[in-house]
Amino acid sequence: MAVAHKTTIAFSLVSIPISLYTAVQDNDISFNQLHKADNSRVRYKKVCGHCGKEMAAGDIVKGYEYDKDKYVTITDEDIENIKTPKEKAIQILHFAQLNQISPVYYDKSYQVIPEAGGEKAFELLRSALMAEQKIAIGKTVMGTKDTLLAIIPREEGMLIQTMFFEDEIKELPKTYTKPEVSEQEMAMATTLIASMDTPFAPDEYQDEYQKKLRALVADKIAGKEIVSPKNEPDNIINLMDALAASIEKNKKGESANTKRPPRKKKATA
Repeated sequence: MAVAHKTTIAFSLVSIPISLYTAVQDNDISFNQLHKADNSRVRYKKVCGHCGKEMAAGDIVKGYEYDKDKYVTITDEDIENIKTPKEKAIQILHFAQLNQISPVYYDKSYQVIPEAGGEKAFELLRSALMAEQKIAIGKTVMGTKDTLLAIIPREEGMLIQTMFFEDEIKELPKTYTKPEVSEQEMAMATTLIASMDTPFAPDEYQDEYQKKLRALVADKIAGKEIVSPKNEPDNIINLMDALAASIEKNKKGESANTKRPPRKKKATA
């Protein structure tokens, strides 16, 4: 797996060299754009706005428009040259509890691996964060902007989540008038939640719609007719009846699950 970014974690006077690896991947099926008349690929070309000549990647540079149709070019070397060693490192600003941060602030996930010579300091930081049930909030420069980070300990290492700044988070555009909830409705709702309370097991979840999409592609290749599924009738019932029916449904599900053999745990390396 290719390294996404190399840097260091600056923890007071301690410097920990690390590598970041992207922690997620895109498994979605992708489509190409085609000309409807003959199914030929639609191509996008980069052309010069002045002479109309098609541009290769090596012909293109970054430019900032400082006045109408006037640009100053900026190279990647220029951008890197103005970064100080402190800005290139991840500076830990403070420590916090994970549940203090709204998930809306999180952006990209990276797995953190210590570089040679940094293993002891890395493990010390990870162990201390785990023991205190804390995360570290840090900041570094990635690309052309300051990037806020959360350093999150795990049993087998650490994750880094890039974060949005407060001014990048939109305010909720709409609110709603909260209706009164009765004690009986609350009791039923909490009973339903308790009946569905199980540990999170990520291997149990799959993108079922992507499977249907791949099957659709296979059927189209095979020339099969695509038939729409029948719509299930909507049974409109009141809230209390819906809660009661949901609880009863989950009870039946739990009863069926107790008859199944326990799920085998995956072997760990």
